[in-house]
Amino acid sequence: MTVEETHVVLGAAGAAGTAITEALREAGIRVRGVGRRQPATLPRDVEWVTADVGRRREVRQALAGADVVYLAAQPPYHRWHREFPPMLEVVIDAAAEVEAKLVMVDNLYAYGPGSTPMRETTPERATDRKGRVRRAMAEMLRRAHREGRVRTTIGRAADYFGPRADNSALTVLAVAPAAQGKTARWLGDLDVAHSVAYLPDIARAYVLLGTSPAADGHTWILPHTGAVTGRQFLAAVADAAQGTVEPAVLTPTMLRLAAPFHRPSRQALPLLYQWTQPFVVDDSQFRNTFGPFVNTPLEEAVAASVESYRGSVTDTSTPLR
Repeated sequence: MTVEETHVVLGAAGAAGTAITEALREAGIRVRGVGRRQPATLPRDVEWVTADVGRRREVRQALAGADVVYLAAQPPYHRWHREFPPMLEVVIDAAAEVEAKLVMVDNLYAYGPGSTPMRETTPERATDRKGRVRRAMAEMLRRAHREGRVRTTIGRAADYFGPRADNSALTVLAVAPAAQGKTARWLGDLDVAHSVAYLPDIARAYVLLGTSPAADGHTWILPHTGAVTGRQFLAAVADAAQGTVEPAVLTPTMLRLAAPFHRPSRQALPLLYQWTQPFVVDDSQFRNTFGPFVNTPLEEAVAASVESYRGSVTDTSTPLR
């Protein structure tokens, strides 16, 4: 990687895209953001191209001269099965045309229930619709790499939180409400271990994947802040909010009752295993390959996240990413 390279972030106005853009800037890399709407607070040294990532011609134009592309864009959560694979195919074709490396911003849905601890070698056996979509997309990327169409790498993270992480379940249920003096909640079971990731840390890890040839052709579990129970996470949130936060739980029964009237609850039901069973990653392969990676301590990360949401109003209609 040289400072003369251009790295393009698709979906740069979203939570992950914003964090990756900032991490690239901190690394001294030229950045171009792409999305439907330019952020009001776009840094002056970030180039911006307005484009719909699902439209082939617009994406090709947006990637002109790109060396590395980060796919952080995604369709609305409830339309993944129809729109996400075609979007990915458009991006693969465009990245191949300009001979750019493609970094996929991914989650852990592909592994399915009973996969803890999740490693790079863990079989992908999800059977729910969103998990099947993520499995299919991962295979699209691997096939494109094997066939020599485009260099690809996939980075996977569990539920993240952090400043501007508006589409995170942890933000919507716990961080933002606590910052606003409201009840903080956890989904599923308060005493089951769940890996969590601090978004600025994850963004730095994606930049490592984008700039390292050793990442090419592989799927990586990114370095996480650690595994905590819901009770532990809510305690950290309470400390950061400097108030009493009684642990409150959204139970499976509550989601089932709400599902007929509330789309996010319907979307969450097939993924409840992530919150009622241990959902823990093993990120040792990433650390062993790319060297020491210092994660932000949980208390510090939670404090920064809570502080960023003080006085704000967060949309709670889409609590899962």
